[in-house]
Amino acid sequence: MIDIERVIPYARNPRKNSDAVDKVAASLREFGFRQPIVTDENLTVIVGHTRLLAAKKLSLAQVPVHIAEGLTAAQIKAYRIADNRVGEEAEWDNELLQVELHDIESKEFDVALTGFDGDELSRIMFPPDFSPGTEDDQGKLDELDPKWVCCPNCQTKFDARKA
Repeated sequence: MIDIERVIPYARNPRKNSDAVDKVAASLREFGFRQPIVTDENLTVIVGHTRLLAAKKLSLAQVPVHIAEGLTAAQIKAYRIADNRVGEEAEWDNELLQVELHDIESKEFDVALTGFDGDELSRIMFPPDFSPGTEDDQGKLDELDPKWVCCPNCQTKFDARKA
């Protein structure tokens, strides 16, 4: 743990982080610091600029830091870029993502803490082909918990009041 004032943002960070700070701050508030900020030996940030900004927004006095020893200046610069760039190569499996999000919501947990905004959540969780069930299923709703309804498309439950 390092005093937050000692951690130095990299002045030439090529990422524009300001739009992500609120979501990262919400994540830190909910889940805690689970991934340290990575710095060089001088405590200049290599990886974790957004986490640092979010920690400052939350007025944290200290942050977890991993000091990456033994890297050359070129390796540090390349790692700083690669850490952000390689994540852009990944894609979502929207069907599995929908299942996971419905499962999170069924546990009455705030799905907004996943980092998706309301419009994104609506598109993912309730795409145009989404159906909460057939008319026959709808007739059985009185027999079910009034809040949770089984989703036949994703084999999980969702909050019927939000559909």
